[in-house]
Amino acid sequence: MRVMFKDRKEAGRLLAKALSEYKDKNPVILAIPRGGVVVAYEVAKALNAPLDLIIPRKISAPDQPELAIGAVTEDGTTILNQDILQYLRVPDDYIKAEVKRQEEEIKRRIQKYLGDKPRVPIKGKIVILIDDGVATGATIRAAIASIRKRKPALIVLAIPVGPIDTIEELRKDADRVICLMTPEPFFAIGQFYENFEQTSDEEVIQILNKFG
Repeated sequence: MRVMFKDRKEAGRLLAKALSEYKDKNPVILAIPRGGVVVAYEVAKALNAPLDLIIPRKISAPDQPELAIGAVTEDGTTILNQDILQYLRVPDDYIKAEVKRQEEEIKRRIQKYLGDKPRVPIKGKIVILIDDGVATGATIRAAIASIRKRKPALIVLAIPVGPIDTIEELRKDADRVICLMTPEPFFAIGQFYENFEQTSDEEVIQILNKFG
């Protein structure tokens, strides 16, 4: 197993170097909580850019919480994997209920992380979407689709690590994809970090408070 990053902070600093061309272009950084916020903070700091959140949530298969059948975001944008849905014969009622449940969880998290803070406008802006890595890409695809509705000038997906096949698929969704490492074999994001401890809600809130 090859460890590529000491922790999320180091991954963020390396990602910031790869994104340096955007420093004078007034980008907006959108982070996917929780781990993505730690990575994104280093990028936002280096690029002198505002930091905001986008919170997609995985829609899990019945009785298989680790298997994603899709994802939903805060504005209701939903991406579903039709192949898995058909194979598992997932009922429509289950999908509707799970989407609603995840939307409620997204609202709860937005309130917890942001409170009454205004969201950063992204219309006409370069948006850099950041997470601490990608595996299947379901939540990131939903996030990109949601961002696209807000009419940014450009969507740049920037992530430290991900499997090559997922990265190639995501190139169809984002305008540009920057991924520092595409190692094989790829089993889980955490295998490429020396320290991949779960980021706490408190840490997310502390980071966001640094941006006013």
